[in-house]
Amino acid sequence: MDMKNAFLNGDLKKKVYMKPPPGYPCPSSKVCLLRKTLYGLKPAPREWFDKFSTTICNLGFTYSPHENALFIRKSECGVVLLLLYIDDMIITGDDVDGISDLKASLHCTFEMKYLGSLSYFLGLEVISTDDGIYLSQAKYALDLLGCAGITDSRTKSTLFEPNVRFTPMDGTVLDNPTLYRQLVGGLVYLTITRPDIAYPVHVLSQFLSPPRTTHYAIVLRILRYIKGTLFHGLYFSTHSSLSIQAYSDADWADDPSYRRSTTGFYLFLGDALISWRAKKQTFTARSSTETVYRDFVDTTTEVVSICSRLKYLGAPQSSSTKVFCDNRSCNTLPHRALRLSHKT
Repeated sequence: MDMKNAFLNGDLKKKVYMKPPPGYPCPSSKVCLLRKTLYGLKPAPREWFDKFSTTICNLGFTYSPHENALFIRKSECGVVLLLLYIDDMIITGDDVDGISDLKASLHCTFEMKYLGSLSYFLGLEVISTDDGIYLSQAKYALDLLGCAGITDSRTKSTLFEPNVRFTPMDGTVLDNPTLYRQLVGGLVYLTITRPDIAYPVHVLSQFLSPPRTTHYAIVLRILRYIKGTLFHGLYFSTHSSLSIQAYSDADWADDPSYRRSTTGFYLFLGDALISWRAKKQTFTARSSTETVYRDFVDTTTEVVSICSRLKYLGAPQSSSTKVFCDNRSCNTLPHRALRLSHKT
């Protein structure tokens, strides 16, 4: 659903005055006292969210403790979820009558537009079938290719050359780094449905100031790889189980500039990939064992967070979560540390 002129619905809690707009009949010595927020006012987003959250909470919804923009209502008939992003929202759940009542109640308070079943949201393309949901960003990827000026048919089958390492001194400084930064920013958003490019994008994000010709060449290589795998995305099957499994790995001192290690993990909910990360560790580890411990802590933190969210949504984990570490140093970890219990 789409909210029309969302910021105009906010109620100002403080007095704000403005000069009369051109053409408005008003003495030159007078000013206007605003009763509602306007686009461009600093408090407009906050007042709009306060107005919407108050309205939705009066309908029996509560905030999610994990995401302020996610509202949930549980009843004997089922669950209704509402996710808000500025003036766009997704409404879902298993309470069909509750969803209909929510739409009617929102229409009574705000000017709304029903856009039908979810098919496109914030650059994400959604295809729903009886067997599951498929997410991709093919259109967004095409826009990135157009921004980079890639119009030929050449593609790449790999993201990097084997054993390649990058430093801030590779190549020569780009004369205009703006395009590089725009493309890397677009690739960061593309990782929402493309976990296969998460690590190279993480590496290139470290060279935003100042980017060099070598780094820009890798950006173009990644884009050509995306061109050849344009419709890759995420699939969530309706037949998948709700048990979590995590796969974790760490590369000790792989950063040639600062000798910091890289943490990487993937979390699966049944057969569906739901969370992943490739990130340079904050501190320099003195041994590979320390690197793995830090990696395991990051993975455990994410597992606990996901399990907490699932419990809140009504799908608690009934058994401990297995974490698989693909690293020789994992042999030094206590065996009990590789099974995370969420029964308590």
